[in-house]
Amino acid sequence: MTSDPLGPNVIERLARARGDLRMGVPVVLTGAGTGALAIAVEALTPERLEGFRRLGAPELALTAWRAETLKARAYDGDLARIAVPAGADCAWLAALADPADDLRMPMKGPLRSIREGGADLHRTAIRLAKSAHLLPAALLVPVADPLVRAATHTLTLLRQDEVAPALAQLSALDEVVAARLPMALAGAGRLHVFRPEDGGEEHYAIEIGQPDRAAPVLARLHSACFTGDVLGSLKCDCGPQLHAALAQMGAEGAGVLLYLNQEGRGIGLANKMRAYSLQDQGFDTVEANHRLGFEDDERDFRIGAAILRGMGFSRVRLLTNNPRKVDMLESCGLSVVERVPLQVGRTAENAGYLATKAAKSGHLL
Repeated sequence: MTSDPLGPNVIERLARARGDLRMGVPVVLTGAGTGALAIAVEALTPERLEGFRRLGAPELALTAWRAETLKARAYDGDLARIAVPAGADCAWLAALADPADDLRMPMKGPLRSIREGGADLHRTAIRLAKSAHLLPAALLVPVADPLVRAATHTLTLLRQDEVAPALAQLSALDEVVAARLPMALAGAGRLHVFRPEDGGEEHYAIEIGQPDRAAPVLARLHSACFTGDVLGSLKCDCGPQLHAALAQMGAEGAGVLLYLNQEGRGIGLANKMRAYSLQDQGFDTVEANHRLGFEDDERDFRIGAAILRGMGFSRVRLLTNNPRKVDMLESCGLSVVERVPLQVGRTAENAGYLATKAAKSGHLL
């Protein structure tokens, strides 16, 4: 905690920084003898771009996946730092961050990648943008007086040595409330609401019947899918999987379904729709994520393991076609005694999507 009992600690400042970036407000990052202002490209305005230029030469930070699409060199391994030309405007920066017009305007360069200096602050800026469900692209400008800049402009200040560990660790989850919930598919149950201490999205556990904590519980880690679960989208199999899992738990009389708010494999609904738009251009699910600058899968299954452990379960029969979920739960100390297949929801519209999951993500379909 901060020495000021009324002031925000590092977790609270991170939450504030995410909100700032979503609104187009810069944050101040400091490292070992370095400092920079950082802003998400997605929310950048001409006025703020001009303000950055008054401080120095802005640098664009992109993930290596996005850099690969743009044929830019990623000298820092997982990211590329691109020098921003003097005449570049917000539209030029947005075109590098967002692949929506890549096929119509494939030539974005020439782009000059920066190789001198460190990339730690750029890496942190990208991670912050991802955690705010923005496109993983940030504009940074080095500053010699980061503390002064933060105070002068009342900007959120983040220290690299505090922020990096906080971003890597799983936020503690607190159960807020649980209440009885009768369900058409599963019968009697209870809905538990879990709230992370870092201000992120809440997650839910639907407990069917009264599962024995001493026995393996039938469980599913279900990632939120607004389009499939709510709208009945035919592009995926999420809705049918959700309903089939609840029905199976109801038939067996006990189970736990975790509904984790990690939409679009963890990239958020807006970015998921961007990926859908790219799929309409002919790219598969994984290719679309890479063109956007994301990994194949940005979800954190440690959340599900933490909730199950917090509810008193140590052994599970996991309803999944994804071996990665099994591996992740076991790496978090849970024993997966059985993988229970959940093969439902195949349609003509999602055949390609399911084929990609099998070929590129290892799903057993």
